Amino acid sequence: MSESPDPRPAAKAPVGSLRTLWPFVRQHLGLFIGWLVALAASSTATLSLPIAFRTMIDQGFAAGGGDAVDRAFMLLFLVAVVLALATAARFFFVSLLGERVVADLRERLYSHLLALDIGFHDRNRSGELVSRLTADAELLRSVVGSGMSVALRSGVTFIGSIVMLFVTSPQLAAYAVIGIPLAVLPIVLGGRRLQKMSRTSQDRIAEANALANETLGAVRTVQAHAREPYERQRFGQAVLTAVRASAQRIRAQAVVTAVAIVLIFGAITLVLWSGAHDVVAGRMSAGTLGQFVLYALIGGGSVGALAEVWNELQRAAGGMSRISELLEETPGVRAPAEPGRLPVPLRGEIAFDEVTFHYPMRPDLPALDGFNLRVRPGETVALVGPSGAGKSTVLSLLLRFHDPQSGAVRLDGLDIRTLDPAALREAIALVPQHPTIFAASAADNIRYGRLEADDVAVAEAARAAHASEFIDALPERMATELGERGARLSGGQQQRIAIARALLKDSPVLLLDEATSALDAHSERAVQLALEMLMRGRTTLVIAHRLATVLKADRIVVMDAGRIVAEGTHEQLIAEGGLYADLARLQFLD
Repeated sequence: MSESPDPRPAAKAPVGSLRTLWPFVRQHLGLFIGWLVALAASSTATLSLPIAFRTMIDQGFAAGGGDAVDRAFMLLFLVAVVLALATAARFFFVSLLGERVVADLRERLYSHLLALDIGFHDRNRSGELVSRLTADAELLRSVVGSGMSVALRSGVTFIGSIVMLFVTSPQLAAYAVIGIPLAVLPIVLGGRRLQKMSRTSQDRIAEANALANETLGAVRTVQAHAREPYERQRFGQAVLTAVRASAQRIRAQAVVTAVAIVLIFGAITLVLWSGAHDVVAGRMSAGTLGQFVLYALIGGGSVGALAEVWNELQRAAGGMSRISELLEETPGVRAPAEPGRLPVPLRGEIAFDEVTFHYPMRPDLPALDGFNLRVRPGETVALVGPSGAGKSTVLSLLLRFHDPQSGAVRLDGLDIRTLDPAALREAIALVPQHPTIFAASAADNIRYGRLEADDVAVAEAARAAHASEFIDALPERMATELGERGARLSGGQQQRIAIARALLKDSPVLLLDEATSALDAHSERAVQLALEMLMRGRTTLVIAHRLATVLKADRIVVMDAGRIVAEGTHEQLIAEGGLYADLARLQFLD
């Protein structure tokens, strides 16, 4: 696939929204030009059919000779052959163009979504984003793959038929064009309303998709609470709302199409009635009237097709405006124009200097408030405190998922805002409390830590993480597919896969979001052994909820309300009393 363009659409009107497709079309000029050539050939053949028809009537039948009839029918057949070949070529070029344009658009949108910061994804449901990536992009396939072709072909044949109507009979043509504004008027008047209805319809569909995505992702919780009827009712209501919105759009689209076709064909019928009287009076030949009839039908059919295509364009414009909104989003966290470089080798010294941070969804409540912390190279620091104390925020800011409103986060003395986020994150390994296991093989899940690693390195990381024992018991060992969200593994096994991934990454800084808090004693022991291997020689920040993790830390930092309220060893903090002693009594020692 060719490299996707990087347009920054800012369209609001329907035409402007669809105009943002041009950079994607331009990537495939060969197909586009081939489509235009085939379109010109098929339109020319279509407009030549009435002439061949008149020749057949006036020169074939009227001349009365067999040779004349043969020549007339042969001409008609040749025109039909050219029309068939040109139409097939037009269909091939424009359909392939549509496939490639939509593929490029999806790739561009997907890449853009991956580049947006965590704050954006916190504000938007993944199901709705996937709906825009799939359903809205699918609307554009019909526009580029067929609608655009039909619109241009109908426009060319409409203009051509009007010109040929005047060539055939100026008087009758003058009568015919009176009906054209009447046919175009409802299309123009209904266009804006149709676009708004289309946008509303797509929004309702996206909401239903988001609900289904959320529910299926939590199907165990749904079934555990026997809430299948409740979820069916919710989804059914969401689908019904989407159908009602679509019904309004379809009703308006049907009315616009019907009115346009009735008006244009009513005008054509009136004109043909007048032409029939001219033939009876001898002022026009039968072949000429037949030619005029065919051009009138071609023109009328083109207007009807334009009415339908216009409706589809409004619907697609609604989808494109939703896609444009996403492409207009700019990441809140981005690399500077000239990013700094991390020293090699990286020592792993971490510093938080007077950091204050508010989550965008909670602007009045600081997650960190004047937070200061120093972590020496190779030191293991445990962060403890009640829920909401800001422990996870410390890890998020160090990974630069967000930037603080004030203060600075430093790695080896460098403000991480001066670094490329990708380079920063390559220097940090994360083992979350709830690891992400992809629907891929065990080897691929571990290799996610370092994509270029060979099988030997992957196997060594699995052994170091104490994961080989259960991986070897799988049907295809390392090649076994682990299922969606690691459905084939227990919680402890998933943690050891995540630890193997971090071992393979081999980063100098390690972040542990309490990887043992939800495990049984046997699994905790296995994971704890793996963590000890992982933490050796690395600067480690641990969010701790379990006594075993705290006791192995070089230093314990006690947090509350976004601030550090105490720090020291376990024994020191127990002797001091206060918040840590309370937490130890309630969470650890019990």
